[in-house]
Amino acid sequence: MKKLIFGLTISVIAAGFIWTGADRATGATSNWPQWRGPAMSGVSDEKNLPAEWSETKNVLWKTALPGKGFSQPVIWGNRIFLTTDIEGGPAPESHKPPVHMVGGNVFKHPEWDGIDKVHTFKTICLDRDTGKIIWENVSYEGPTLDYRHKRGNYAAPTPVTDGRHVWAYFGAEGLYCYDFNGKLIWKKHIDDITTLGMGVGTSPVIYRNTIILQVDQTAGTDKSFIAALDKKTGKEVWKVARPIQVSWTTPLLITHAGRDELVTSGNEFLISYDPATGREIWRASGLKSHAIATPVLGNGMVILSSGYPSKVIKAIKLGGSGNLDGTEWVAWQYNKGTSYVPSPILYGDYLYLMSDAGILTCVNPKNGEIVYEGGRVPVATKFYGASPVAFDGKILLTSDDGDTFVIKAGPKHEVLGTNSIGEPVRTSMAIADGKIFIRGDRHLYCIAKKG
Repeated sequence: MKKLIFGLTISVIAAGFIWTGADRATGATSNWPQWRGPAMSGVSDEKNLPAEWSETKNVLWKTALPGKGFSQPVIWGNRIFLTTDIEGGPAPESHKPPVHMVGGNVFKHPEWDGIDKVHTFKTICLDRDTGKIIWENVSYEGPTLDYRHKRGNYAAPTPVTDGRHVWAYFGAEGLYCYDFNGKLIWKKHIDDITTLGMGVGTSPVIYRNTIILQVDQTAGTDKSFIAALDKKTGKEVWKVARPIQVSWTTPLLITHAGRDELVTSGNEFLISYDPATGREIWRASGLKSHAIATPVLGNGMVILSSGYPSKVIKAIKLGGSGNLDGTEWVAWQYNKGTSYVPSPILYGDYLYLMSDAGILTCVNPKNGEIVYEGGRVPVATKFYGASPVAFDGKILLTSDDGDTFVIKAGPKHEVLGTNSIGEPVRTSMAIADGKIFIRGDRHLYCIAKKG
């Protein structure tokens, strides 16, 4: 545990999740309502999207955004939603952050940041076709409960929408429900959430008439829980304690053989819950590492992974119950190729793992056999933010520098091109209505074929 915690040296970036699941991960063409899209897979079914762009080429519009944020834009109809953090003046001298304990000792990270300032957290709505900001509401203003990593951001969780309302989550600073006109419907303080001073990465999930949050905290089994709230009122529907230490991942909602499941990653355990009640369905030994990546779904199994300090990938067959350790329900395991923050992607017949340097490993998801490894991008760069997306036979990897590398999907590694928006990017792109939306450090870009 001590080695695990002290190894945490970067922030967790925007993660978010989910809508309604399916055994086959596919993407709808009109909306991108949550983290990683309609099925939370990062995959879009759209065709004829631009595969080339620059700061000016195929840019339909570009809108300056206030503050900074790592939340992915979500899209419904002609509305885009995202969140941002605007750093202000000094926090009151009386404001004190929580004390973090690891192994009975006070833990301090050399790259903590943010606690000494007041912050304004905003939820923003833009017009999808023009990029015009329609409304921006202050969700929270004041000092923050806990630190963040200096490379992180308090506006990291991705919002989620059902086409009538949008829910924005800021960890200890609350969950906020707005209608599409920007009217605040309700707000709720979830808990004094602490995540080892690294910031919150989990995003809200929609299941039927509830919003589900996975809240894994510094104090582990003393504080961690998963809960469902009534999406109309914010009232608690169910809440279950979790025997998990701090994580930054979000649960994956799936439906398999007529059974709905909420699959959660974690250091100690991988646990599936009934999303209607919170009842545990199955569990298996965890990743023994920081749980950040989004699980992926396909071929009748769910694949969960971690990248630091240990690289672990576990494939669990769906349909089991109880303790799955030592049973045929644990299909395969692999221990190379994963990244710290970005999630893997399962597209077509293959699972693609990516390292922090953007080196790809292609895996047969049915049995864990390696198809190829060592697939490199053309330049040395880092991938500590955006997760891959895929469409029309292509996989897109976006680096922290803002370069997007277009990779041909399939059993042979081939780089088809490189695009850049000219500013850093730490957020996964969204795809809707023939357009690609990329959130840079200062702007939101809409990439589309003109004419």
